[in-house]
Amino acid sequence: MDYYYMSDEAIEKEIGSRFHELRLRKNLTQKELSRRTLLSVNAIKNLESGKARLSTAVAVLRELKALDNLDSFIPDPGLSPMQLAKLQGRKRKRASGKQSNKKEQDEVPEW
Repeated sequence: MDYYYMSDEAIEKEIGSRFHELRLRKNLTQKELSRRTLLSVNAIKNLESGKARLSTAVAVLRELKALDNLDSFIPDPGLSPMQLAKLQGRKRKRASGKQSNKKEQDEVPEW
């Protein structure tokens, strides 16, 4: 699936649909999942329709024993050896704001 050609709303609906399918695979009703996660049924419905808070998604992933899928969702980028040398053991806290590629600058709309 090429998410770059999808609208944000379409991606949210796709993620919600995947939560719905995962819940069904575990053979749980929305009410049962709600009880197990201490979330409201409306929170579960919102999650499955693509309109949920991130904290709701984490709670549901935890209950469905699917938290390990987060590594596939957003892999840890790690640091390059050059970045490690520059940081000298400190953790990077913010971006420099500099664009290293002129093409990337042209693609970002100015607001």
